[in-house]
Amino acid sequence: MQLIITAVGPDNRGLADPIVHTVTHLGANIAEIQMFDHDEHSVFSMLTRVEIDESVAPEIDQAMRDVAKTTGLSIRTWSPDRQGRKPRLAICVTYRPETPLALLRGIRDGHIKAEATVMIGNRKKCRRLAEQFDVPWESVGDDSGSPDDNRLLEICDHHQVDYIILARYMRVLPPASCWSYAGGRIINLHHGLLPSFPGMRPYHEAHASRMLTYGATCHFIVPELDAGNQIINQATFTVPPGTPIEDIIRRGQEDNEPDCLVEGVRRVVDGEVQLHFNRVVARG
Repeated sequence: MQLIITAVGPDNRGLADPIVHTVTHLGANIAEIQMFDHDEHSVFSMLTRVEIDESVAPEIDQAMRDVAKTTGLSIRTWSPDRQGRKPRLAICVTYRPETPLALLRGIRDGHIKAEATVMIGNRKKCRRLAEQFDVPWESVGDDSGSPDDNRLLEICDHHQVDYIILARYMRVLPPASCWSYAGGRIINLHHGLLPSFPGMRPYHEAHASRMLTYGATCHFIVPELDAGNQIINQATFTVPPGTPIEDIIRRGQEDNEPDCLVEGVRRVVDGEVQLHFNRVVARG
């Protein structure tokens, strides 16, 4: 089975060695290692992807808890291959209800074979939507909408979340959060075609460029914002020349974006794709 180990914490010497030595001692085959030092913040981040016999997984889980105690790192072990339950999703939202509604309907109807474990908002706009589908609601934003990023991770850890879905969650996750759930565990819906139109106003930028084709991008999150190399699914629509920007945005938000995200999440939870060395590859 495949096991992903992430480690984040204060930078120091010798942090990678105990993780690598422990997993190899237990017979793991290392398939990927990424490390990064956030020098300006003195933060160490590491991802290790290994292949192991399933019977060894509990030993590695315990060993990583021991390493966390001795190093001061926040270490998470996770596998997309563990059986016995559906993948657990945290759906993160801000204002727009269309994409989370589409996800919840897809789960209810069995199109997405996963469980909506919690809905997290930095605004309270979508709270009633969570209540409508009987999904626990958690607020992480202050009065201005600024989120408590550490609290968001605590909620996901508490609910044993497999994937964090950013369903038009209009806040950028900090690098430490991205590394904590690295390895293809954070899925974002960007309301534009990447890499051509990143940023907060992709519809307007495409319209200013006189584009006739618009779209949305479902992609894995890595610390580099809207990097464009982690695309899971893209959906497009074409408009006649002269279509008002308001009509384009409405069509994108109400139809195209929800369809794009639902299909992207389905591909991930069905195990069709994974993130490997920050690129999307087909599994199997």
